[in-house]
Amino acid sequence: MTEITIYKTKAGEYQKFTCEGHAAYADSGQDIVCAAISVLVINTVNALDEITKEPIQVEADEEAGRISCSFLERHLRETSVALMDSLAFGLSRIEAQYGKKHCKLIFKEV
Repeated sequence: MTEITIYKTKAGEYQKFTCEGHAAYADSGQDIVCAAISVLVINTVNALDEITKEPIQVEADEEAGRISCSFLERHLRETSVALMDSLAFGLSRIEAQYGKKHCKLIFKEV
């Protein structure tokens, strides 16, 4: 199962997100759930870095299937918030369609 945790403040501001594990929906190379999650997460990280120029710190371990993205500024740019809202929306749709057995989205208050 891939578990994605999105950390937000009490005021609802994004602070960080992590994604780890493998969806185990199908064999490696055939897993459409894992591919969908990966595309959403990696595209969001790349867009935050390249398009919005949001100061971020990214750590990844491909073998373990783990990536984390921390925001270095207290308040995100409006476009960055939209990207994070889009990430959360897309992941919630994957979770709804394929179940928490393969994709689990968690929101934590920090």
